[in-house]
Amino acid sequence: MDKEAYLGMLPKITDFNRPFWEGCAAGELRLQVCDECGHSWYPEGPVCPKCLSERFTWRASSGRAELWSWIRMHQNYLRAFSDELPYLIAFVRLAEGPYMMSTIVDPPAELHCGMALETVFDQVSAERSVPKFRVAS
Repeated sequence: MDKEAYLGMLPKITDFNRPFWEGCAAGELRLQVCDECGHSWYPEGPVCPKCLSERFTWRASSGRAELWSWIRMHQNYLRAFSDELPYLIAFVRLAEGPYMMSTIVDPPAELHCGMALETVFDQVSAERSVPKFRVAS
C-alpha cells in the first residue's frame, strides 16, 4: 500500500468529526446518536437524519456488523492500492443501523450477504487509525 497516497485520501480531522477519529484511535467505532429519537447515523452530520434534531451524543457502537454487499476491484482506480490488486471493498450494515464502506481484513474465499463481522482498527500512522472489519469469531 502506498501509505502517503492512502493518508491523503482520508478526510481531514475537524472539530466536527474529531470524536469519530479519537474513537478509532481508542479502538472504538463511535457514532452520533440522536438525543431526541435515539437514531444512530454515519457519516457524521449536523442534525439527525430521522427527526432533524440538532441534539446528539457521540457513543461507542457495539462494533458488530453484517456484510451487505462487496466488490473486488481489479482495475487500478486508486494509487494507494495499486500494489494490492485485486482488493475488496465491503459495504456493511452496522448493528446500530447505519451503513459503512470499508474492507474485510483476511477475508475468507467465500463471502455471503449477512455474514457476521466485527470492527478492527488499522493503525495507518501515529495519528490515524482506520476502521475495517473481519469475520466475527
